[in-house]
Amino acid sequence: MKPLALIDRAFFLKKIPLFATLDLDLLLPIADKLGIAAYQANEHIFGINDEASRMYFIVKGTVEIRDESKLLAILHSEDFFGDESLFNEKPRAYRALSTTETLLLSISRTNLLTIISECPTVAIGFLQAYTQTTPFRSRLSQGKES
Repeated sequence: MKPLALIDRAFFLKKIPLFATLDLDLLLPIADKLGIAAYQANEHIFGINDEASRMYFIVKGTVEIRDESKLLAILHSEDFFGDESLFNEKPRAYRALSTTETLLLSISRTNLLTIISECPTVAIGFLQAYTQTTPFRSRLSQGKES
């Protein structure tokens, strides 16, 4: 896979709900902080109980999210994952596996928190994303709905 130029990363971020309301002049410095990683099919991205230091955005490919025993979600281009552990500072509660050739952008906890403090609109994007139900972000707490 060919590397993504800074402007391409910024335009990609514009497609992600977390960043959709931001102007390009704000997206460029964010895009500059993103790491890029390519994975082959069936390659381990992270596992259960791994330290959570990055969140990921799928540029191309498919990623499976699994717990100890079952498939929780299949994610595709423009989906993101790994974010909840960044905020609660707990180890990963699930594992991520590329199921096809996959290109990911990622951001570290430190850079993400800096971005949120400098641009509260990103925090609003996270809140909006969490209000949308996805299979692996259940709102169940101890077997009861919140």
